[in-house]
Amino acid sequence: MGNTVDAVLLGLIEGLTEFIPVSSTGHLLLAGHFLGFESPGRTFEVVIQLGAVLAILTVYAAKLWQVASTVQTDPTSRRFVVSVLLAFLPAMVIGALLHDFIKTVLFETPALVAVMLILGGVILLFVDRIAPAEVHGDAMHLPFRKALAIGFFQCLAMVPGVSRSGATIVGARMLGVGRRAAAEFSFFLSMPTMAAAFAFDLWKSRHILDFSALGNIAVGFVLAFVSGVLVVRWLLDFVSRHGFALFGWWRIIVGTVALGLLWLGF
Repeated sequence: MGNTVDAVLLGLIEGLTEFIPVSSTGHLLLAGHFLGFESPGRTFEVVIQLGAVLAILTVYAAKLWQVASTVQTDPTSRRFVVSVLLAFLPAMVIGALLHDFIKTVLFETPALVAVMLILGGVILLFVDRIAPAEVHGDAMHLPFRKALAIGFFQCLAMVPGVSRSGATIVGARMLGVGRRAAAEFSFFLSMPTMAAAFAFDLWKSRHILDFSALGNIAVGFVLAFVSGVLVVRWLLDFVSRHGFALFGWWRIIVGTVALGLLWLGF
């Protein structure tokens, strides 16, 4: 496993990119490739993801508690819980079926990650222009069929470089969900999705996990948590005012630079 500087950098990358539509996995895989960072069983990457999960739980703790405490009496709370679970269902099923292929083939192809970053960036540049007019402005009140459709969009992110948040936000926007509501629903959907992915990865890799560098893992975990909290608090207001073009250009630049470095043999 790499040194503490690598752990700091990768922890920041995880937290800063997990909830914005640029693909945290793609950034981690490319950064790890160019840094020569190796983690048996991807222990480091698996564990620091939990830091990002805790970040979103912390920011939305009050709202989540309100939903949990009223789910038996409030139809709105029940509807919201069902919509998130419906959206989570496709990823749970398809992710479990394709887990080994994704981890052993797609995750080991840096060129694929770079190409998907570029393609996703182009899509983000156009999404606000081609998306239909806003019909749903509240993430708590999405129709079930649209929540399920967003869940299928999320499955596109099983290809590294696509971006889980990017896929769900683009899907939501194309279904008439407003910018802020699309980003917020993506946040809520990330909680069961990332928690399940963490638990499943941990179980599947239990025989090859390496916790020998616990200090570096702890550093990456803390930085992923702190930077994740900052991003979540900032993102909703930003996309409400400016849309997603900034993230589209960022993806294109990172993907192009990565392809250039790979072509040069790095």
